[in-house]
Amino acid sequence: MKQQLTELIEAIEPTRVKLLQHTLYDDLTNLESLRFFMEHHVFAVWDFMSLLKAMQSHFCGTSIPWTPTSNVLVARMIHEIILEEETDSDGDGGYASHFELYLRSMRQCKADTTPIERFLELVREGVALESALKQIDAPQVVCDFVGHTFSVVNSRDPVQIVSAFTFGRENLLPGVFGQIVEKIDQQTGGEVAMLKYYLERHIGLDGDVHGPLAERLVCQLCGDDSAKWERAQRAALEALEHRLKLWDGMTLTLASRSRLNSPVGTT
Repeated sequence: MKQQLTELIEAIEPTRVKLLQHTLYDDLTNLESLRFFMEHHVFAVWDFMSLLKAMQSHFCGTSIPWTPTSNVLVARMIHEIILEEETDSDGDGGYASHFELYLRSMRQCKADTTPIERFLELVREGVALESALKQIDAPQVVCDFVGHTFSVVNSRDPVQIVSAFTFGRENLLPGVFGQIVEKIDQQTGGEVAMLKYYLERHIGLDGDVHGPLAERLVCQLCGDDSAKWERAQRAALEALEHRLKLWDGMTLTLASRSRLNSPVGTT
């Protein structure tokens, strides 16, 4: 299984490197651009949890009446990830999901949380995701990203779901992003302190705990089945490609905004 995992990682590495070295990070130079990024990225933070909960529903005995899970080891690993993703320390003596920490970060730096909050209201009311995204006038790149995530969830294929989670979501905010946030925090006198805390928790856990756990999950699910490894690789690559399209879309919008705000006669 180690060989198959290595082959999968090598196959997706070029796309992963494109993400980690994306020019989007060069455009995040001030608080305004960081707010823009967060207003888009928050939807990826949100639907990340749906991938995780889809994993839980497959393996962790969530049906009522309850029956024992068929794979206790897999269930244990998923529960370990959920514990911190859904109920982590909030840095202030309480607990919060990483999504809620991100929302607090947005509020602290005065990013617009109205669209994501209205979207969640619509989802709670039972409005279909596509309709809810249209009602809040979500950017097309956000609609496409969320749409892909839920196509994976709705496939009900645990191999695809776990692979998209493992390779398409974990460890994709590079160290340079943390440096950008640190610099903007210093410029603004602490307006993104909560985002710094979120990054410390999320990136730290992904690299040291959740990432390795998730890779073990993929190995447990795929075993020596070459067809499953092929599905896992395809799902991982598609997840990365959709993240890349989201980053590309934000880059184009930021460039367009920059041109509109440029003084007349400049390029």
